[in-house]
Amino acid sequence: MRIVTRCLSDKAARFVPKTGVYPKGYVVGGIHCGVKKNQESLDLALLHNTFAEQEASAAAVFTTNKFKAAPVQVSQRILKESKGFGINSIVVNSGNANAVTGLQGIKDAEDMVLVTDSVLESKSSSTLVMSTGVIGNKLPIDNILSGIPKLALNHLGNTHQHWIDCAKAICTTDTFPKLITKQFKLNEDTYTLAGLCKGAGMICPNMATLLGFFVTDTPVTPSALQQILKYAVDRSFNSISVDGDMSTNDTIAAIANGAAGGEVIDLNASCGERYAALQKEITSFAQELAQLVVRDGEGATKFITIRVKDGLSHKDAKSIASSVANSSLFKTAMYGKDANWGRILCAIGYADVTNGNNSVIPSKTSVKFIPIDGSSPLQLLTNGEPEKVDEERASEILQDEDLIVEIDLGTGGGQSADFWTCDLSHEYITINGDYRS
Repeated sequence: MRIVTRCLSDKAARFVPKTGVYPKGYVVGGIHCGVKKNQESLDLALLHNTFAEQEASAAAVFTTNKFKAAPVQVSQRILKESKGFGINSIVVNSGNANAVTGLQGIKDAEDMVLVTDSVLESKSSSTLVMSTGVIGNKLPIDNILSGIPKLALNHLGNTHQHWIDCAKAICTTDTFPKLITKQFKLNEDTYTLAGLCKGAGMICPNMATLLGFFVTDTPVTPSALQQILKYAVDRSFNSISVDGDMSTNDTIAAIANGAAGGEVIDLNASCGERYAALQKEITSFAQELAQLVVRDGEGATKFITIRVKDGLSHKDAKSIASSVANSSLFKTAMYGKDANWGRILCAIGYADVTNGNNSVIPSKTSVKFIPIDGSSPLQLLTNGEPEKVDEERASEILQDEDLIVEIDLGTGGGQSADFWTCDLSHEYITINGDYRS
């Protein structure tokens, strides 16, 4: 497991909600079961759907890393075999990734599913499994398998504290538990979303050392939920970066139990309006949750939005935003409060775009810093021509924690993309240099 620990600062504490509104039909919790050495650190989390009047729908997106961890492989198989129907639980351990652990790792992940299904009296293979922590170490599986009944029978509930405990139990180097809730309307029906995730380092698409799941009481079919989730993740969890590294365990899952009633949302044309509205709600929700990961980036002192406008395609705009967000030179300049905009242009110029020279036209490209306090932007480049930069004003803007870097490509294509990143500091090196020592 990660030996380095990071404490909850006053700065981070402001992102931890004091209350929440939670969807109907779910219980959650978290305990310490002995994966982490620190007895006070929660390391086993469980979510369970208790609404039995109809089958819940589930969907997930997973890491594209070729070294997929055992829990990723097991959860992918369960989702494929169930076609997303009847998934009622998610069990997660932190402190150990159960990645690159061979056949024993697969068996351990399967046993976590088996025990969870059994103790909750659910049908076989109705649980998704996740793990996070150091790669290459076998799970202390006996601790986990004995912890699951203890958690399931004695520590599940639907209070705000239960949700906070669940969010804490999936953390590794996170400085704060990442939990948000949201209530929204579709026509006259009121629904609720609750989501949590973990991540602070190895954060870069697709998707990051990032686990997350959110649940809703909205009625929606698995196929519609899967399509909505992929769309939302592409514009949220796959649009963040801390350090440019991709993990072996990344998983974002969603469960919808329909407990709040109403018309079931499907992919057919008659559901078009409700489908589009739900997709919009889930996408903005996922973006808010994903941005918490960047704000908790290892060693980060800045939260930076890279906003690309007027690309030929969304794919081009996102690729250019990603290129800037992952530039170590840009990120270190931001840490040093240095308005070195040439590094932004370099990253734009080597971005992997699909339309060749038409995607990036230097003579039409403009760049500016936009402060979040509503004061005037600082123009750096206009249609390929450098502006005389007021270095004192630039320094003022870069003192703030939040910053928007706007890149207008001027192609006439009208497509845009936002990408969220942070700076790269000395502390990041310290945290990861001492990772296992």
